[in-house]
Amino acid sequence: MAEPILGMELDELERLLGPGPPPFRARQILEAIYQQRVSSLGEITTLPRSLREELASRCHVGLPQEEACYSSLDGTRRYLLRLVDGRTVETVLMPEDGRYTACISTQVGCPVNCKFCLTALMGLERNLTAGEIVGQVLFLLRTHGLDPQADRFNVVMMGQGEPLLNLPNVIKATRLLTHRHGVGISPRRITLSTAGIIPRIVEMGQEPVRPKLAVSLNASTEEMRRELMPITAKYSLKDLVEACRQYPLRSWERLTFEYVLLRRINDSDADARRVVRLLAHLKAKVNLIALNPGPGIPYETPEPERVLAFQAIVRRAMPCFIRKPHGRDIYAACGQLKRVVLAEQPSQQPAEALPVFVPRAP
Repeated sequence: MAEPILGMELDELERLLGPGPPPFRARQILEAIYQQRVSSLGEITTLPRSLREELASRCHVGLPQEEACYSSLDGTRRYLLRLVDGRTVETVLMPEDGRYTACISTQVGCPVNCKFCLTALMGLERNLTAGEIVGQVLFLLRTHGLDPQADRFNVVMMGQGEPLLNLPNVIKATRLLTHRHGVGISPRRITLSTAGIIPRIVEMGQEPVRPKLAVSLNASTEEMRRELMPITAKYSLKDLVEACRQYPLRSWERLTFEYVLLRRINDSDADARRVVRLLAHLKAKVNLIALNPGPGIPYETPEPERVLAFQAIVRRAMPCFIRKPHGRDIYAACGQLKRVVLAEQPSQQPAEALPVFVPRAP
């Protein structure tokens, strides 16, 4: 079976070529795949034809293929991408105010089982390879004609899956995304979101090339977090906060804590004050996410006034922002990625006519 080149680093490409071709050929392949974003080996015209043909006889690029695309009223695109083995994964592109954010997946499905998330209902099918993670970014850049050097392009590993349960492939993908002969995205523009796998947080902190860290908090007490996120039974809230306290931040870096607000569950003023106490003395910011609902989710979205009241309390102590939902009408917003197939494109009103929360400057 032909081997995918996508996901290989420079040393792997050198081994793939063997002792015959000069070493610079590996760099040409690296740049063609990750910077020029070729879809076939025949497009790498910097290589001699004989080498292209020899490579094509045993390898292929390995880009994901578009199976479906849904377009939101706000400009968001949700793509269902087919992988080499026939499985599918979701990738979202969110344009806003002259910048683009790619929300990519790291697993097919997710094993963490957060009770407010549609993706959790899928379970876990498998991990993605480093090539399949990077391939989502290359697909978006190629499809939309974007240049990560010229356009304000961000990557968030917040799609399907728990990234830290696929850490080796996530770190390898990050190296490819940030390498100067690779995609060339600054590490400041790549963020990973985790439910709180403490040993992997420690491990990621030791990596010289890594994404920024975002932690899904979602509760202000141990009991509530255990109910909403059963993973807390293994990794307690107390230990999670301590791991974050010891995390080796880079000089320019700040931890992000994400908090999904659920109506009359975790959105009270008392919850907000407990969040402030939990995160005291951390170099951190908080992103509030009003629940993006979906079928099978037993919670409701809080009123805008409640979201703003929660924000007002937290931001007295630290930066606190309300994340504006993107693509809620096409099931592309945070917590909605479950490979939902829509019968038709949205026409006039967002699904369920839910309010849109616009962040206010502190």
